[in-house]
Amino acid sequence: MTKRFILMLLVVGIVFGGIFGFKAFIDAQIDDFFDQMPEPTATITATEARVARWTPEIRAVGTLEAVQGTTLTTEVGGIVHEILFESGTEVPADTELLRLDTETDEAQLVSLQAAARLADQELRRARQLQQERNISEAEVQRRESEAEQARASVSAQQARIRQKSLRAPFAGILGIRRVNLGQFVSPGDPIVTLESVDPIFVNFTLSERRLDQIRTGQSITVAVDSLPGRFEGVINAIEPRVRSASRSFEVQALLDNPEQRLRAGQFARVTLTLGEPQEIIVVPQTAIRFNPFGNSVFVIYEDDEGALRVRERFVQTGERRGDLIRITEGLVAGERVASSGLLKLQNETPVEITEEARPTEDPAPSPRNA
Repeated sequence: MTKRFILMLLVVGIVFGGIFGFKAFIDAQIDDFFDQMPEPTATITATEARVARWTPEIRAVGTLEAVQGTTLTTEVGGIVHEILFESGTEVPADTELLRLDTETDEAQLVSLQAAARLADQELRRARQLQQERNISEAEVQRRESEAEQARASVSAQQARIRQKSLRAPFAGILGIRRVNLGQFVSPGDPIVTLESVDPIFVNFTLSERRLDQIRTGQSITVAVDSLPGRFEGVINAIEPRVRSASRSFEVQALLDNPEQRLRAGQFARVTLTLGEPQEIIVVPQTAIRFNPFGNSVFVIYEDDEGALRVRERFVQTGERRGDLIRITEGLVAGERVASSGLLKLQNETPVEITEEARPTEDPAPSPRNA
């Protein structure tokens, strides 16, 4: 019995020993294969950090706003009797635009004017009688009060009639008509928009760190996506309060718009120049690996065997313009860095440089159909 048990243990030991030995042999062969496997080479494009002359600028986005703009409405309700304007036309100040029906009001005005004339006549007779000592001073004063009340009623009725005539409060361009003949309008109902767009405002916000760099009278340039070229303007107002929620402040500039090409509500790209051009180091933005813990580039160098490899280096970045980004610390002019294929790279990765599909390095790129 004992011999059989010992024999069984020996057989089991030999079987398991063979299994584990075979697995160890396979693992050793796999490790040796990977150790002997040649290191893969990553294909990348390369560029040199170069010196460029950039004028210090602040860039922001804003919105064009009319210097004067409002939605016109009537002070009183009524039926639209006449429409005296066309949608989209330019009108001078005080142009009559719309009349409501005033037939009943004018009839009442005639009645009030007649009452005012009668009150004036009675006042004149009362003064004559006072001179003849046939009427008291109190009676004359009462007639004077009645005459003044009658004239005031006439003036109030005339004002009520004027309220039924809509006039342009300032010169500008009319929008689209919102009412029709015969329509009843209530006070506050929109009739038409009126906006003065020459000159025109551009409002934009800047970070609080820019507060000391901005002043009234400073020149700016504005570009809009729908129009070619740039428009010149001057800062005319700076909001004195910094918004606590965003730590930013609002700036307003005035632009000349004699051809009325700019319109309120358009998206604007604002540029402020802050001094003389400076020499700086730039690389394409595609050469930067942006990380939460810091930005880096892959610098290309030759190893002892003459093969090209890359080494990751952290850099400090600054302003961006088009395809380029400023390097404030970490690179010197002339150093070569990888400009594409960064996802394939790690420290000491061997690389091969190609010129195919090389990223552009234009500081002011634009689409071919622009």
